[in-house]
Amino acid sequence: MKFNKFFKVVAAIAVMPMFFSCGAPKAVTSELKEVSVPLSSKEYRSDATYFRATGIGESPDLVTAKKIATLNARTEIAASIQATMKAVSEQYLNQVTVGNKQEYASKFEETSRQVVNQVLEGVVVNEEKIFQGKDGKYQYYINVQMPKEPVVKNAVDAISKDEKLALEFDKFQFQKTFDAEMAKFENQ
Repeated sequence: MKFNKFFKVVAAIAVMPMFFSCGAPKAVTSELKEVSVPLSSKEYRSDATYFRATGIGESPDLVTAKKIATLNARTEIAASIQATMKAVSEQYLNQVTVGNKQEYASKFEETSRQVVNQVLEGVVVNEEKIFQGKDGKYQYYINVQMPKEPVVKNAVDAISKDEKLALEFDKFQFQKTFDAEMAKFENQ
């Protein structure tokens, strides 16, 4: 009898937290605050004419914050150009008829990588913003841009200099493919 009473008390204590925790769900949105990120609106993103990227850097030292932001932006724009060139290469190679397509594709992609490394010298600062927090740290935002034309020109020049690539290269088709890929940025 005593054991049965003891068991009921223990069971009641074990079940009680479930009743108290089953209240109405808490509104998560009241704990969240929307944050506006500088230099992130549409005019700071890549479009049909420009590759663009925004970098953010934070440091107690302003110069270091700027270096971090600039490095991040340049890395992002390089990745964007590289991805676009890869997509253009794949689409272009699917549209042209080439004897040894495998070798041509490999050489074409190698040339594209070289072009990306060369054109990064033409990246310019579009806009920058600096903030300083209560803790004294600087937040540096920088947006950089690169017109598409030097990328296309450098790619065409590099391909034209390579005898194997130049034999099968269709500049008009390449430009058309590149423009179509850049137009996709408008819809993002």
